[in-house]
Amino acid sequence: MARTRIFFLPGAGGSPHFWKPAAAALPSDWPKEHFGWPGLGAQPHDPAVRGLDDLQKMVTDRMDGPVDLVAQSMGGVLAARIALEHPELVRRLVLCVTSGGVDMAGLGASDWRADYRKSFPKAAAWITDVRASAALPVEKIAAPTLLIWGDSDPVSPVAVGEHLAARLPNARLEIVPGGDHDVASTHADLVARQIARHLG
Repeated sequence: MARTRIFFLPGAGGSPHFWKPAAAALPSDWPKEHFGWPGLGAQPHDPAVRGLDDLQKMVTDRMDGPVDLVAQSMGGVLAARIALEHPELVRRLVLCVTSGGVDMAGLGASDWRADYRKSFPKAAAWITDVRASAALPVEKIAAPTLLIWGDSDPVSPVAVGEHLAARLPNARLEIVPGGDHDVASTHADLVARQIARHLG
């Protein structure tokens, strides 16, 4: 039987390379696909991409059967939206340091926009104009979900992961000591082991 494909979705940094260190530590015969987001981070712009809906369509257009979604930060909002709108196409979910479509301000999250603009001055305007994504009914996500959080992340604090773990019907939260918002790249081997257990 063919292995389920794994789609790796980065955050607002947009780089298709973000997940590669963790992906490289997963079994080599697991089919993997890495997405980059046009116009975000340092990625080339595409005038057709004007917001999250266009990025979501980029992902769902590649889904010709069930996949596993592994997503960081903003990518996790896309993954949660896809899992809600197309439950038949998402076998398992991994959400890493994301809002997952919940209001993070009330959970102690710091505002990331000014730092992002400093790091990526040429990034598309829409990414920092969006004040908050619409709240998602995450309790309706059916796919088994692994939540991965670093305990030193000001952008998406552990409280957000705990909030999602309490609301998702089929979720497990793993906390990485010393992990910041880029925990999936700085602790790639550990994160890969957690992902392998969940997707295996």
